[in-house]
Amino acid sequence: MRKMIIAGNWKMNMTNSESSELVKSLVEQIGQVENPLVIVCPPYTALSVVKKLLDGSNIFLGAQNMYAEQSGAYTGEISPSMLLTIGTTYVILGHSERREYFSETDRMVSAKVKLALESGLLPIVCVGEKLDERESGKTEDVIGSQIDGSLADLDADDMKKIIVAYEPIWAIGTGKTATPEMAQEVHSFIRGRLKDRFGDIADEVTIQYGGSVKGDNAAGLLSQPDIDGALVGGASLKVDQFVKIVNSV
Repeated sequence: MRKMIIAGNWKMNMTNSESSELVKSLVEQIGQVENPLVIVCPPYTALSVVKKLLDGSNIFLGAQNMYAEQSGAYTGEISPSMLLTIGTTYVILGHSERREYFSETDRMVSAKVKLALESGLLPIVCVGEKLDERESGKTEDVIGSQIDGSLADLDADDMKKIIVAYEPIWAIGTGKTATPEMAQEVHSFIRGRLKDRFGDIADEVTIQYGGSVKGDNAAGLLSQPDIDGALVGGASLKVDQFVKIVNSV
């Protein structure tokens, strides 16, 4: 039975005080929810503050990124060991914004995934196509290449610890959302690609959908057979919206 997972990616939002207020409300309303599993991913500056407020709840802490080295002269970067010291459990890797704005390649994502696993962090690995790629019929080529490259040199045991998030870039922050049927089609393709690579363990991999998920459309998306949760952006900054998404499972 696959685990349903709802993760909130706060991106570059929320001061420490704002983070505290948001998390207090989430803990009060959904802090004891066991299904789905809930993750919040604040900015680096708020990780420690949020972790303290999550203690005693069922909500897990995630980070939005990490560097592919444990230490060194990498100004401004954060290592997996630093995240673990705070009490972080999950880490988002290969988000479309990292790929687009910071030129992260599949090879770079792969290096991060491997180090995250070696360090004891659980990766949420993102894949997704741009609008022109979808319109030109290249969705499966793009997604397949990202899956193969970002998950290179892993085995089935590694795959048991990884969450995959499909986030159509054309639907992120645009208000556009793939219909449940459109999203299911790509999720089914992803699971098939994982099965080709890793065998039957693919049936156990959680594949989240991310792309303008809101309280009003979550239930339809999450009812699809291969959609096992959501990676939520803007709606995760609004308590009522995020709670509604969690409760729609």
